Formats: sequence, C-alpha cells, structure tokens
Amino acid sequence: MHEACGVFGIYAPDEDIARLTFFALFALQHRGQESAGIATTDGKNLQVYAKMGLVSQVFDEESLSQLTGNIAIGHNRYSTRGSSQSSNVQPIIVGNGSNTFAVAHNGNITNAEPLYQELADLGYTFRTSTDTEVIANLILSSSEKDWPSKIRHAMRRLQGAYSMVIMTKDTLFGVRDPLGVRPLCLGTINSNALVLASESCALDHIGANFVREIEPGEIVSITENGVESYQEETDKRALCIFEYIYFSRPDSTINGRLLYSARQAMGEGLAEEYPVDADLVIGVPDSATAAGAGYALRSGIPPAEGLIKNRYMGRTFIEPDQRIRDLGVKLKFNPLRSILEGKRAVLVDDSIVRGTTTPQVIRLLKKGGVKEVHMRVCAPPIRYPCFFGVDMATRWELIAAQKTIPQIRDFIGADSLGYLSIDGLIKAVALPRDIFCLACFTGEYPMPVQLEMDKLALETLATSRQSPLT
Repeated sequence: MHEACGVFGIYAPDEDIARLTFFALFALQHRGQESAGIATTDGKNLQVYAKMGLVSQVFDEESLSQLTGNIAIGHNRYSTRGSSQSSNVQPIIVGNGSNTFAVAHNGNITNAEPLYQELADLGYTFRTSTDTEVIANLILSSSEKDWPSKIRHAMRRLQGAYSMVIMTKDTLFGVRDPLGVRPLCLGTINSNALVLASESCALDHIGANFVREIEPGEIVSITENGVESYQEETDKRALCIFEYIYFSRPDSTINGRLLYSARQAMGEGLAEEYPVDADLVIGVPDSATAAGAGYALRSGIPPAEGLIKNRYMGRTFIEPDQRIRDLGVKLKFNPLRSILEGKRAVLVDDSIVRGTTTPQVIRLLKKGGVKEVHMRVCAPPIRYPCFFGVDMATRWELIAAQKTIPQIRDFIGADSLGYLSIDGLIKAVALPRDIFCLACFTGEYPMPVQLEMDKLALETLATSRQSPLT
C-alpha cells in the first residue's frame, strides 16, 4: 500500500531554498518514490527541475545550484492518478504571463474526469495525465482577479482529497481540502523564513519550528508581509486514519498526537483485545516497530528483533533477474535463527491489504525456526478501497473483502490472527472518531465516490481526445 505524495514549500529570501527543499523532500521520501521535483522563483521567472527516481537520484550539486530564488516548492510522487512516467512528474508549471504558477499536489480528485472534459471543451490543454493539471487549469479558468479567490473557485468545484503547495512569482500558497483528508503544516526558520510541509518531520530535518497545521478548507498565502489566512468554515472532517497507522513517519505529529505514541498504543490495544501465550513479540520493521513495542509492554512478553530489514530497499531502476525476484521478501527481511528457534512469536504488523506479503513473512519466520506465529494487525480488516489518494486495491483484491478472518488466518499460515477493532484504534489515536475517514473499514465514504475508479482514466480520456500528452 502506498500513499500519494509528499509536498513542501518555502518562502525564504536569505536562505538556500533549493538545498533546504532537497533535504525536506528527503525527509518525506517515504510518501512517494517514483519521482521528485523542485520549482523555484526569483520574483520574475519560474523554473522547475523534476525527474523520475528518488530524491538522491534526481538531484545533485549542479542541479540544485541552478534552482535559485526566494520561493520554492517540492514534490515526491507515488502515482494514484496517471501512470508512472516522466511527463507526470511534479511540480508542474502552467499558465503564461502574470498567470504563471507552479503547483504540487498530494491526494486524489474523484471528479477529475468530468472536470477534464469540461476544461478541454473550453480549450485548455493538458500535457500530463494527472489530476494535478486538472486542478491547475481549473484555477486558470477562474474569472476572479486575485489568487486566493482563483484557488477558492477551484476548491468549490473539486471533490476528493488534496493538500497542495502553489507558487506564483511572488507568493507561496498552502491549500488543504475542506475535509482535511491529507495533512499539511506550517513552520518557521529563524524570523524571515516560512515553510509548508506534508509532515512535521520535514520541518525537524531542516531546523524549522512547527507553528500549526493548515486547517481543512484553509488557504494560506505567504509573502514578504508574512502569513495571511483565508478560511471557510467546514462542518465535516475526514482525516485519513492511515496517516496514524502507516503513512506518516513515527516522528511526525498530527493534531497534537505523536505518531510513535499512537502506534505504540495500537500495539497495547492489540495485547488487550487478543492476548496469547508466547515467548517473544516481533514488530514488522519499520512500520510496526512501535506497535510491537506496545504489545510487548502491555502483555509482558519480551520484544525481539527477530527480523532484520535491509534499509536500502528503496525504489531502484536496476531490474532483478527472475531468480532474485523469486526470493520475494527475503530481499527485504532476514530472520535471526538463533533468536527465533523453537519460539512462539507474536508478529505485529500495521495492516493486511491483499494478503500477498504476509504469508511470505510468516513462512520466513517458520523457516527461521519459529514454532508458532500469532499474527496481530493494527488496522481493522480493510474491506473497501480508497479513492482519496491511496494506491490500495480494488475491492475484489482486498483479502478481507473476500475471506472471513479464520479463512485469512489459514491463508496466511498463522496460528492465530487478531485485528485491532475500530473502537480500539480510535482509543489508541486518542482523538474524536468523527474527524477521521474510516471508509476502508466501514464502506462509509465521506463523499460520493465511483466504486470502480480507473487509475489511468485520465490517460485514456486524453488519448481518446488526442490531447498532446508527452
């Protein structure tokens, strides 16, 4: 399961904005590994450098030295709308003359296809197959005179999830959708630099101080005069619960809650709901390490680092041969036989989506000498797909939509299986239930959705209209 993207923006007249953006994107690398890009402005011209690959693969000293100015926005991409190709990298620059701006987007627009048709009929051209360009052209189509009003015009037409950073020649904007599905926060560096980021961990890495989160439905503009907020009241919230379970880094804070503490509490909840006699607790590294610690703490069963993770398993452009590919999770994890031999293990993981990886991990543990594997999962059974920026699966691919829990237990090869309940999950997060989107567990979506959404629908649409995609 993958999240859509990470975004970052900075207004800093006296800083090396490209280098700071690079390190912020490096901190947000977990949110997207397909492509990375940075756009900057010096007050007159906008420029962008974006390519396929990890942040460290895309940028070097030479490329960063050419990205000058006092405002920058950056993006890490994992495609949830539009294919993984070079024409879809972000940020993108659109418009001309005084209407030129750059945008980077995290999320997914559920009504992108009809908006695309409408804008194409009006003569707007598309160079990508992303919903980000639909947003950009929708902003351009507004007859409003000022940028906040143009952005608000687009927001009133958009359905779905979006946290965005937008950069004109002299202003940085941060935008969050009215439901607040994806996170976005504001920070400062010294007294004259302001930054926006998907997660607070990016602020920590560049020496910025956290100020606050951008509110759902809020637009903030950042100029030499400071921060100005444009807020419309919203009566509904739908923050993605998987930001707490998996997506965000454990050292990030959202809604005042440190993610590590929330995940540890999830493990404690699992120990309360599904106790078992065992010899050791293993949290699947790295996403379930905190939850494993919580299970061990509450149960009194000692924790163990029974699986060693290869920390360099990021995206690569070197294709493995079939023999290496067949090794599967062995490329990612290596069991410690001397610790595991003859033991009854509690294996804690963040989620089970398709059920393709979990059986391999359990087999790996049993080959490593484990006598019993008792599977415990932080996320309740995922029975419905996500349409708001998570590349999850179609419903027929979700194992919990097709099998009962005993059937899943047998399929993955576990000796027992326990999922944290929704009530247990909310208790662990320690925030009101009504601020979260729980649709992947309940099927109750916070807005109307098309239940069979094609990730490449915009690409197909563009091809049928012979739009100049490259």
